[in-house]
Amino acid sequence: MSKKYKQADLALGGAVRNKKPLGQRIWNSRGYYLMFLPVFIFVIIMYYWPMLGVRYSFYSYKLKNIHWVGLENFQIMFAKAEFWSALRNTLIISIAKLLINTFAAVIISVFLNEMGNIIAKKAFQTVIYLPHFMSYAVVAAIFTLFLSNSSTGFINETLKEWGVISTSIDFLHSTKMWRPIFYLINMWKETGWGTVIFLATLAGINPEIYEAADIDGATRLQKIWYVTVPELANTIIIVLILNIAKVLNIFEPVFVLYNSRVYDVADVISTYIYRQTFLQFIPDYGYTTAVGLFKSVVGGILMLLSNFASKKVRGRGII
Repeated sequence: MSKKYKQADLALGGAVRNKKPLGQRIWNSRGYYLMFLPVFIFVIIMYYWPMLGVRYSFYSYKLKNIHWVGLENFQIMFAKAEFWSALRNTLIISIAKLLINTFAAVIISVFLNEMGNIIAKKAFQTVIYLPHFMSYAVVAAIFTLFLSNSSTGFINETLKEWGVISTSIDFLHSTKMWRPIFYLINMWKETGWGTVIFLATLAGINPEIYEAADIDGATRLQKIWYVTVPELANTIIIVLILNIAKVLNIFEPVFVLYNSRVYDVADVISTYIYRQTFLQFIPDYGYTTAVGLFKSVVGGILMLLSNFASKKVRGRGII
């Protein structure tokens, strides 16, 4: 064996001999583990402990009347028109919200990238980022006040003053208007924050590409269409893929804005579970657990599909 390999072998042996026992290494790093402990406990309690309740989806669980029913809860679920309506609304609202917010973020990112005035650019970014840090409850209160059909409704009163309408419009109680209003409110709240990832992508574009386009006589719009947009395409696809896995998880944005008059167009899986659990005189916890289990299984499948698509597009998965 050469001298070089002998030295390497000795070094490796020394490293193995000097390796401390696991318990001692944990004790030496106890400060880090103590900082991690609250997060670990939170995850166990909030995400893993509830999994033990999955068994109730096979029971009829009405207060003290608890008995095994097998797959009956799932049969009832699939037979209910309310469930299918909630599932359809979940897919429509979540996918539409994702597409609208993503492409609005792309447009605003391109606009910001083209702004030459740095002060104006920073000011505009600050303004559009702020809504993201507001809770949905506050956002709902603001827009409910603006869209109210009472004398406090700013939009209705303004339209009356301008002679556009003669009677107030009940915006948030209209099945035709609820979804468009919901999309606009969500776009206002989340689009600004969504521009962060696209602006980061734009910052990484090689300036020489734009210089070459200038030499070829390209206009600003041509540079946007033939240089900027293609550079963003991969990021757009990744953002869409990563968010597809979460389409069934929508709750709070809908919950704070909807009401019984728009259940047909606004009730989603999570709000449906909430209503069946807390707004029934004698709730069947077994049935709502079955609906929750269905949502979790479908969400898991979507996560795996998103992970597979992510590996195909960017070479690595999301899990």
